[in-house]
Amino acid sequence: MSDTTTILALVGSLRAGSTNRKLAELAAEVAPDGATLEIYEGLRDIPFYDEDLDGDTPPAAATALREALAAADALLFVTPVYNGGVPAHVKNALDWLSRPNGAAAISEKPVAAIGTAWGESGGSFAHDSLRTSAQIAGGQPLGDVQLSLPGSLGRFTDQHPREDSEVREQVAAAVAALVAAVPVAA
Repeated sequence: MSDTTTILALVGSLRAGSTNRKLAELAAEVAPDGATLEIYEGLRDIPFYDEDLDGDTPPAAATALREALAAADALLFVTPVYNGGVPAHVKNALDWLSRPNGAAAISEKPVAAIGTAWGESGGSFAHDSLRTSAQIAGGQPLGDVQLSLPGSLGRFTDQHPREDSEVREQVAAAVAALVAAVPVAA
């Protein structure tokens, strides 16, 4: 058993210059001592969940995602909101992580959802939905970790989120809470 707590981060925007990607990078930078945050890079390769595909040999991309979360101690969604909801590829990843029933990679893992969006909600609709879906899938969402930063187009146009001291503190607190929620091994 490792002494390091590992958080797997799923980013809700696939765009190379995504502000949420930058927020995930910041989360990795501010992870507390004894913790690492790994940004998952394969979301665009995962096919839409189809029970017919999820048999004895699920798609390699879905298996890789499941293995990445199985090796991690916690899950962090860093996402904007798309049309009032969760980006399709993020929800799809959660659907793959919720199976197989009784042995899902997400089972009992602490889960948090943070992010930024251009509107006033900052992505809160997506974050709320992800917490609900993660709980139904068997994860343990942290209801007290709620970081939905509004106005991303203006706020982060000329600066990386790491350059905003308030955002840096808020992201550090969210990551620290997620790490603290990981059960201590006996």
